[in-house]
Amino acid sequence: MGLQQFERRLERVVEGAFARAFRSGLQPVEVGRRLTREMDLRRTLAPRGTLTPNRFVVTLSPEDADRFAPIEDELVAELIAVARDHAEREGYVFIGPVTVELDVDEHLAEGTFDLHGELTRSGGGCAVVLPDGRKVPLGDDPVTIGRLPECDIVLADGNVSRRHAEIRRHGAAWVLADLGSTNGTRLNGFPLTAPSELRQGDSIAVGNTVLRFETA
Repeated sequence: MGLQQFERRLERVVEGAFARAFRSGLQPVEVGRRLTREMDLRRTLAPRGTLTPNRFVVTLSPEDADRFAPIEDELVAELIAVARDHAEREGYVFIGPVTVELDVDEHLAEGTFDLHGELTRSGGGCAVVLPDGRKVPLGDDPVTIGRLPECDIVLADGNVSRRHAEIRRHGAAWVLADLGSTNGTRLNGFPLTAPSELRQGDSIAVGNTVLRFETA
């Protein structure tokens, strides 16, 4: 999803009751542009590829924070999608889940904002190992598996549903859940009929693809 599509989708979100509030002042697309620029500026070459920030903190003025409050969830989701899309186009690699946080600084003037990105690995070392050996670290946010580009683990497997399964944190553990997929999810060879806690070395089969859960 490019910035133009990001802008069009957010324009639809703010139509109606909130449209007047977004005719002036800080525009969401400005935040999207800054985010992609932050990714470019902070990219780092590493043996596994070109790493780029995966945690972003956007600091707003109190006035802009109030304006953004009604669409905060949508804005955060769209900014995460922008980051993933930009990383895919540029060949960047994330070392952990992509997160965006909105913060407020009472000293900032209306229409101005700060954005800071950092590379952070969360989840205590637990990860999903892909068939090619790459690892997707697990953190506090759910990790979705499917064919859609916005999934955290995107699989080019025709037998995988668009949003097939999800791994989410439950206390100190991680739980695997099927998301109503067409062909189902298998855990260690058995059909997954209810959310189940994952353990070291567990095999997760979605479509024709087999993933592995690895603990620290």
